[in-house]
Amino acid sequence: MSVFTHLVAELGRLLEPVLAQSATAAAIVLFTVLVRLALHPLSRAAFRGATPAAGCLPMLLQLPVFFVMYQAFSSAEVGGKVNELLGHRLFAAPLGARWTEALGEGGPFGAQGLVFLGLFGAIAVVAAWSAVRGRRTAASVAAAAAAAAADPKKPAGRVAPRGGAKAGTKGGSKAGAGGGVMAEVSAEQQEVMRKLGGVLPLLSFGTLITAAVVPLAAGLYLLTTTAWSVAERAWLQYRKDRAERLTVGGERSSL
Repeated sequence: MSVFTHLVAELGRLLEPVLAQSATAAAIVLFTVLVRLALHPLSRAAFRGATPAAGCLPMLLQLPVFFVMYQAFSSAEVGGKVNELLGHRLFAAPLGARWTEALGEGGPFGAQGLVFLGLFGAIAVVAAWSAVRGRRTAASVAAAAAAAAADPKKPAGRVAPRGGAKAGTKGGSKAGAGGGVMAEVSAEQQEVMRKLGGVLPLLSFGTLITAAVVPLAAGLYLLTTTAWSVAERAWLQYRKDRAERLTVGGERSSL
């Protein structure tokens, strides 16, 4: 933990000439971004096999980082020395303060309370964005599964392979068989996928509860990492859709 506190403190000192007393808060955001950049290859791998639970591995790997962040802004001493991070603030609120403590320092609309309300508002916006995207993704997957179930002979995927376009060919038989199996599996899992698609996006709002009971610094970490996750998935989906459009356009032009 002392290594982490030293790293955040040094990042804060670098940013202090520009951000003054909020430099350490900015250092936490920067540190979170560095962690997410390191995990980006895993996020891409999880996205390629996209399911309603895609991305769980990067989230699990962040738990030790979040625990260290929590401890760093909850402990009075680090390595036998006074924890210097506890004296740093985000505007009027100490980074080691909790929502309940802010309520005792002027209520929800006091100087500290407003900082927490701003944090909660930002987390709520990110959670709502995540929920909307999650529902759209679940709806598109369910629609694709329903289409496959309605037409089992149609090969699974965007466009039938060229070899499968010729009736009676060996490639066409295999494609049709694969499509039937995919349709059967999809039909069996449609209801489960529909339910998961309705529930999982709502879990994003659980971050609000966590942010209300952990130190402000840990809440900043949660806000940054959840915002990164939603933006990252949106970008990966955009690249995937763009690649599919280019592929379909190329196949059509070659025909």
